[in-house]
Order: sequence, then C-alpha cells, then structure tokens
Amino acid sequence: MTATVAPGETIAAHLGVLRPRPEFGTGRRTLARRRLLSAIESALVPTADVFALSAAAIWLLPHTLGAVVYAASVLVLLAVGLSNGVRLDPRVGDDAPAVVRSVAVPLVVLGPLLASSHDGLSVLSRAPLVFGLVCAGRVIAYAVVRRLRARGLLVEDTLVVGAGQVGQGLVETLLTERRYGLRPIGFLEDDPYDRLPLPVIGTTSELGPVLAETGVRRVVVAFGSASDASMVSLLRACDDARVAVYVLPRFFELGLGGRLREADEVRGISLIRLRRSALRRSSRAIKRAFDIAIASVGLVLVSPAMAAIALAVRLSSPGPVLFRQRRAGRRGREFDLLKFRSMRVNDDADVTWSVGQDPRVTRVGALIRRTSLDELPQLWNVLRGDMSLVGPRPERPHFIEIFRDSIPGYGDRLRVAAGLTGWSQIHGLRGDTSIADRAAFDNYYVEHWSLWLDIQIIVRTLRAMLVPTKG
Repeated sequence: MTATVAPGETIAAHLGVLRPRPEFGTGRRTLARRRLLSAIESALVPTADVFALSAAAIWLLPHTLGAVVYAASVLVLLAVGLSNGVRLDPRVGDDAPAVVRSVAVPLVVLGPLLASSHDGLSVLSRAPLVFGLVCAGRVIAYAVVRRLRARGLLVEDTLVVGAGQVGQGLVETLLTERRYGLRPIGFLEDDPYDRLPLPVIGTTSELGPVLAETGVRRVVVAFGSASDASMVSLLRACDDARVAVYVLPRFFELGLGGRLREADEVRGISLIRLRRSALRRSSRAIKRAFDIAIASVGLVLVSPAMAAIALAVRLSSPGPVLFRQRRAGRRGREFDLLKFRSMRVNDDADVTWSVGQDPRVTRVGALIRRTSLDELPQLWNVLRGDMSLVGPRPERPHFIEIFRDSIPGYGDRLRVAAGLTGWSQIHGLRGDTSIADRAAFDNYYVEHWSLWLDIQIIVRTLRAMLVPTKG
C-alpha cells in the first residue's frame, strides 16, 4: 500500500523515516548549499559564453570599438535567452536557433556602421566563427552540468503532483537517471494509488504548505486525480514562492507542446516549464517608475479640466466634490479611492452594486461617468502608490469576499496593483458586466504584462474617452 503522512506528522519527519537523507531539510546550512549549487549551475553557461566571446574578441575580431560593441551585444542577447536557466536535457542543437539570432541581430543593427570600413567587413565575415565558438563553449558547459548532476551535486529535490501511470513512470526515470537534475521526494495526490515508487506526502491542496516545510523549489505536474481547473490557483502561488514548475501536457504522445520554446524532455516525456509571471519584482519597479512619470505629467495637464469638473459637481447637488470609497488593491490592501462625485450623497455605497440607470446619478454625474472623467482624481491614487495606471479595477472589500468564493480565479487578480484602466475595461467589461469575464481578462493581463501592453491599454483608454460610445 502507498505510504501517507500520519495526522500531526511533519512532512520532513515523514520523509526522514521513509528515506533518510541527511542533506534534506530547510536548515540554514542546507539552504546555503542549495543556493550555492544553484548559482554554480546558473553561471556555467553564461561563463562559457563570456569566455567564447572574449576569445572571439582577442583572436577573431579586429580590435576596434565596433567589434567590441558587437561582441557585447551578442553577449547581452545570449544572456536574455538564458532567463529560464539550464534545461533538464540541455543540447546545443536546441540552442542553435537562439545563438544564430544573438550573433546575427547585432550584425543587422550595426551593419551600416560595420560595412563602411575594412575592419567592419572583417567582423561580418567572421560572424560564423563567433557562432562556432559560442556553441563549442556550450558543449563544454553542458558536459560539466551533466557530470555534476550524475555525481548528485546539481540535483534538486522535486515534488510530483499526480500519481497516475505516466507520473509513476516519470518518477522511476528521474530516480535512476540523475542527468536531468531532478530528484523526486514524493507525490501529492488526492486519491492515492497502490504500490507507488515514492510516498504520497499530501494532497494537491497542500502544495503551498509542503513547499514551505520542505523548501523544495521544483514541481512537476503529472496526470493525477485533481482537475486542471483546481490546480491553476495552486500553481500561481508557486510563482510567489519562486518555484520552477514543469507541466506534463495532455496528449504529449502526439507531440503536443514539443515545439514550444519552454518545452523540455525527459526520456521521451515532454515537460513544459511554466514561465513565471511577467510582473516580477524588477518589472514592478519599472512599472512603478512609469506610473509616477505619467501620473505626474497627467495631473499637470488635466488640472484645468479637473477644476472645471469640480465646479460643475459642486453646483449639481449638495455634497462634497470628491467621493471617497474603500477599495482593495494588491493582496487585498485597502485604500481610499478618489472620484468626482456623480451621485447624490448616500450611505450604502460600500455594499450596494450600482448600475448605469441608477436614479441617484446626477445630470453632471451621467456626463462625467460616460466619458470616464469622474476617475481623473485617481491619478493622485496612482502617484501615492495606491494604484497603478493599468491593472485590474479595484473592488470594494464587501464584494471581493463574495466574488472570491463564487468566481473561479477572482482572487488571483489581486496578485498585482489595481489599475485606473485595464485589459478588461478596454474590452467593454466595465459597469454591470460579467464578473467571471473580468477575472479572466485581468488574469490574462497579469500573465502577459509588458510595458508595451500598458502603453497600448492607455492609448485605447484615451481614445475611448475622446470618442465615447453612445448610450
């Protein structure tokens, strides 16, 4: 029968009883050793690239500024291509297209400059040799990675979610072949099978606590009893924990996913590495700087219009010019959202779902709502850091608690700062529209964020404000 964790028994203790391994655990020395080994593995290929391009600069390329800029540009592009680290089954043949692009793109950009001189022509003619040197360096680096993995020095503890037949076969392969760098320690499964090669140490819903207790940083999602939908939120939580997640795609036998850039392979079994959310810490810093710059300029430019709107609101009905309401942003943090008041003063705004035909809306309020001018004060919220220019719309805490329990994926949209506008709004999902659709669009934005996407959303929002739809 399958071994399972007894009530009250810690996971680490259970593993220690079943399979003693002194290096397993989350102690300070163990974690420091893991970080060191992970850093060594991550540095091997970039180091090989540096040596290859240094050799090219010394022996192949002319000693000119153009050649140095070319070599540095190639190195930067190669580093960008290594953002996901070393593959499970690293092969230079798989890297060749990316290396070709890294070597060729700087030639296209610097082509006019290089072609104007004899030394530049030398750089152009020797680019294939640069490609060969980079590939040779990676051959050596991958050989070192395989050797260190085979000796158990660069092997990461791994959880396998799903204990179906394919998952069992994958575990048996990883237990016997260290060259893939994954060492499975157990299964997470809701409906345990008999005679598994490793113990079931928890259910799929316990993924977060198991990761926290064991310190594991690799997860493989295989076929099990849990539904795909139930796994989405759990796997998104892995992104915050900086865990590498590999997913075994359905119908992998037919080659599904095999041609994706993120696809990897373990002895004939395709694994797709989930890319981490685009809005990581460095990206959030860029986004915040962009918000401050645009919000500051925006407040200056629209200040005359805001003064005119404030006067109109003041004259339209008794009450304050600004409407303040508690909303929740990233991770549920509450703040006071600012808007120009568009309704007569009322006391139920925090728990009443307003609609477009609400009789409490004033005539001035109807106009500024239709043109979204009522939301201009939120530029101050953006400047303060309560919100971002682009992101999921902030909702009232009362409704968040309702929607989180009833709408799949609604809580996941709170991974990022709320926005003045967003991907769902420019697709018409504002006002009294589908909450489920909003959550789906917001989560799509989070997964695919880029600064260029933010710019596109802002441009489309401004266009909608200048040319509002009738109704």
